[in-house]
Amino acid sequence: MKISVIMTTYNSPVWLEKVLWGYSVQQYKDFEIVIGDDGSRDDTRETIDRLREQTGLTIKHIWQEDDGFRKCRILNKAILQADAPYLVFTDGDCIPRADFLAVHAAEAKPKHYLSGGYHKLPMSTSETISKDDILSGRCFDLKWLKAHGLKSSYKNSKLTATPRQARIFNALTPTKCNFKGSNGSAWLEDVMRINGFDERMPWGGLDREFGVRLINAGVKPKHVRYNAIVIHLDHKRGYKDPRLVNENKQLRIYNARHGVTWTDHGIAQLPEYVARKTTDHQS
Repeated sequence: MKISVIMTTYNSPVWLEKVLWGYSVQQYKDFEIVIGDDGSRDDTRETIDRLREQTGLTIKHIWQEDDGFRKCRILNKAILQADAPYLVFTDGDCIPRADFLAVHAAEAKPKHYLSGGYHKLPMSTSETISKDDILSGRCFDLKWLKAHGLKSSYKNSKLTATPRQARIFNALTPTKCNFKGSNGSAWLEDVMRINGFDERMPWGGLDREFGVRLINAGVKPKHVRYNAIVIHLDHKRGYKDPRLVNENKQLRIYNARHGVTWTDHGIAQLPEYVARKTTDHQS
């Protein structure tokens, strides 16, 4: 099964490079990467071009002009460019463990989406991680991370769980199985059936609302919190606005209560989609 990895980025080429090195050593090989770029400067494009050459990865770079936070729009544009039937969603600041895609591929089931999580690192640790640390996998070793600034926490069990423990923890975790844009996956067919992401939504729970409409459409959630592992590089969130976050929450609650599956503000209204449908109809 081929996988399309859908990730977003914005003016973070140093972090993005670390992430792409993580995908260069994936155990699962049948995948492409589609990077939705929300208006980054040329250094991001240059980084992607260089990493494409150095890693041999199949990487598509979908860019849109910088006009404020438009993550949902660039996600929808990236989805349109995906060639695979199965989509793994993540971010350009989340380094995947070598078995990350293998786990998503193995756990994928019809009419289900997968919900993972991320292990957030402090800035000092994020900056310390090198290409060699990623290629060797030691940046996922708990002892190494603690030696480089990670504090002790019960959350660290994500990094040490065996496959058997991961199955048990995934079954017992009280955490709700919301869709995670940093670590989630779904079938392209199901994503298209709900019309992708709602482009009215700024930062704050946009992925969770997406998951609500998937559930309303009959797609069941499944945890992969303890076996599909990514580490999250630290960064500031200057775009965070509590008022807008609350508006997103109210839309999500409304959609959950009313069984909403479709948004009119998604993929189908994109010019790229309209042009494709017109071409398909004419042919």
